[in-house]
Amino acid sequence: MGCCVIFCAGEFDAPARPLEEDDYILAADGGLKHTRKLGIEPNEIIGDFDSLGFTPPGAEVFPVEKDDTDAMLAVRRGLELGYREFLLYGSLDGPRLDHTVANFQTLQFLADRGSVGYLVGNRSIVTVVKNGSIAFPAGLGGNLSVFCMGADARGVTERGLYYALENGVLTSGFPLGVSNHFTGEPAHISVKDGSLLLIWDKTAGFPVTEQ
Repeated sequence: MGCCVIFCAGEFDAPARPLEEDDYILAADGGLKHTRKLGIEPNEIIGDFDSLGFTPPGAEVFPVEKDDTDAMLAVRRGLELGYREFLLYGSLDGPRLDHTVANFQTLQFLADRGSVGYLVGNRSIVTVVKNGSIAFPAGLGGNLSVFCMGADARGVTERGLYYALENGVLTSGFPLGVSNHFTGEPAHISVKDGSLLLIWDKTAGFPVTEQ
């Protein structure tokens, strides 16, 4: 099974990796303008369409007053269809910081369900790792920051980065993991108990493994 690719309403420049034939494309509200610009026909169009300003034909429409964001509606649909990897474009660089934070929590929602999501912005990629690990290949440069997501993250190890950490503890009350750097060596970040929010330069691309 491919990846569930969700286009959200925030700023967007270009896909970070080619779309595959078995990817499932969802346009969430204003994300439809991105798919149209790219000439992509989404499998589904979903949302309340307060951002887009009109209801496109064939869309599944939800009320504006609801608990889920449009991005979360799309994530739920992808999970229902059996997808376990998610790319969310237009999910970082929008005009509303609260929606960006909501998207961080959407990553945690996915991690809690044994899935992985990536927020892809114009300059950064973001993911959440829960009770697991993530690895990057050799030859990378740029920044990578690691934050505790929620309760204390214990047994945190960071190897192959400029600042190393071995079996440490990260808390949500102090940003110890901000502004680390790739060194060109293979990089590995893991957490035994808890969740980590990782933010890195988009130029580094996607990790090679995650658990």
